[in-house]
Amino acid sequence: MYKTNDLILRTTTSLIAFILLGFAIYLLLAGHNAPGGGFIGGLVTAAAVVLMYMAYGINVVDKIIPINYRTMALIGLLIAVVTGIGAFLFSEEFLSHTFGYFHFPIFGEIELATAMLFDVGVYLTVIGVTVTIILNIANDQ
Repeated sequence: MYKTNDLILRTTTSLIAFILLGFAIYLLLAGHNAPGGGFIGGLVTAAAVVLMYMAYGINVVDKIIPINYRTMALIGLLIAVVTGIGAFLFSEEFLSHTFGYFHFPIFGEIELATAMLFDVGVYLTVIGVTVTIILNIANDQ
């Protein structure tokens, strides 16, 4: 990635990245019963992270967000696969999901579904793979 001193880019990146991350979390949480919640949420999050790398540079962002994105992709993949295999424990087909309603003291009645856990795995995998690919392309330049 290139190093920039553009004040306008850095200032707007702070606001835009915050909005993108909020929207990505919304997509993740709202989409777990619809196709693509974890995937599109991961892409939006990766776009926010890449925008921060473009505005601030690799060294600065690596100090602020000390994440190994390859490890993140691996953890996400493991979560998604384990969630899919977990259905075998209940004599169901691979990737079958279930849900239940649970009462939490502050939040009240909340629906929790295994599809949400699968989407979290997909979300982490997409972020990890996308940012790793883009950073590797940037380092080759």
